[in-house]
Amino acid sequence: MNGVIVKTTDFEIAVDWLTENFMTIPKGDLLRLYAFYKVANGMSHEPNNRQPIVSAFKFNAIMQVTHLSSDTARKEYVAFVNKLKQKD
Repeated sequence: MNGVIVKTTDFEIAVDWLTENFMTIPKGDLLRLYAFYKVANGMSHEPNNRQPIVSAFKFNAIMQVTHLSSDTARKEYVAFVNKLKQKD
């Protein structure tokens, strides 16, 4: 892998920022970002029987963005994080 340049994407930068700042983000915004992240990475929501209400909210959030492509979900995630950064 000599000479290979690994470029950090805007999406990865946004994920890192959110990881560092999630405690200050409103729960509704975190739920929306969760949905974008799941769709962006081609993942589905796995229900949690211990917290059925939380599971239902997550499922609902994902259902609202499943029409997006992975690429569009990544762009939406980055745009939403950038909007949150401006509030800081």
